[in-house]
Amino acid sequence: MLRPLRVLCLDIEGGYGGSSRSLFYVVKHLNRDLVLPEVWCKREGPIQAMYDALGIRVRIEPELPKLSSLPRFSRSAYANLRYLLALPGSSNLRARLVHEVNDRFDIVHFNHESLYLLARWLRKQTPRAGFVMHNRTMLWDSWFARRQARILVNFNDANIFISERERDNIRQLAGWNGGVVINNVVEIPAASSFLHESASIDGGFKIACLSNYSWMRGIDRLVDVAVALRDLGRNEIRFVVGGKAELSGRLPGRLGEIAARNGTLADYAAALGVGEMFVFLGHVSDPERVLAACQVLAKPSREDNPWGRDILEALAMARPVLACGSCEEFVSPGETGFLYPCGEEFNPTRMAADIVRLADDPILLRRIGRQGQERVRDRCDGISRADDLLKVWKRVFDRRVLEYR
Repeated sequence: MLRPLRVLCLDIEGGYGGSSRSLFYVVKHLNRDLVLPEVWCKREGPIQAMYDALGIRVRIEPELPKLSSLPRFSRSAYANLRYLLALPGSSNLRARLVHEVNDRFDIVHFNHESLYLLARWLRKQTPRAGFVMHNRTMLWDSWFARRQARILVNFNDANIFISERERDNIRQLAGWNGGVVINNVVEIPAASSFLHESASIDGGFKIACLSNYSWMRGIDRLVDVAVALRDLGRNEIRFVVGGKAELSGRLPGRLGEIAARNGTLADYAAALGVGEMFVFLGHVSDPERVLAACQVLAKPSREDNPWGRDILEALAMARPVLACGSCEEFVSPGETGFLYPCGEEFNPTRMAADIVRLADDPILLRRIGRQGQERVRDRCDGISRADDLLKVWKRVFDRRVLEYR
């Protein structure tokens, strides 16, 4: 091919989540002599200015339809109903998408598996374009998840996964044996004194958490960890939480009672007597500044996924990570951080003890931080991972050319 490959990337977030930032950093390192990327975002957000600075065309398309299976059957059924009811409202966007893909693009890169139904619909309308799906989350086994998995492997020319765990998850759900693993790109930041305002919080040792609240993300567990630290006499330690703190869904016990009164995670922390140990920042568009102001990242998820964007960025900044799950690809106990059970056996006292250990041993803190940074440097290099992605796009394009020659 004598001209650059033309690729349309569909982004569901606009910079407010890990998938959006991960797409940006891999696109940033693409060889622009070989590929011309364009990005359509569902949401307006900080990522647009970042693309503008690179000279990459970006558009906001709020009607971009997305849907993903949820852990509970009833919630998945409700989400599917809402999707169907909202679908007519995206007709103009879908018509433009068909026209522009047929007219201007060789590849459509769906940057999240929640675009699987859009890929199925678009497949018949744009038969010459190559489709690549970027799978970024683990799906809970259910009828809806198996259906989603079968569709995304049958209607895309290639499926990319951010780790072996996501790939194996879809393989099992779809009864399939394909997929390419490409780790997310993470840049090693230059040292900077431009810290987030949270750096001025009283108390020398701070633990960052970068996630919007949901039950599965388990941020409420940090309140239990704070209680354990208080009982150890270490209530000078602070938790700096970046993300929405509103409680959502049906929640158990005291947490559910506070949620029923439209309370927040801050209210829950105050009710348990540890409110002064938390700072809730709300959404932050510059999470790296929060990480720079803290010494550790904590991610007490109820899912087995200790390799998300927040974890990789923390490791890149030489911050030890305290996470839940069993995969040691990035977080290795005693080497780059500490791991804990993600289920009901999670013990907040154990996480509190590790926090105290890191707070009291600066040599250990630095050693674990440096080892984590080297792991990310080795596995998440921008030029190498962008080249891996471009190879997938080129293989898909070549197959489509042969099929329609």
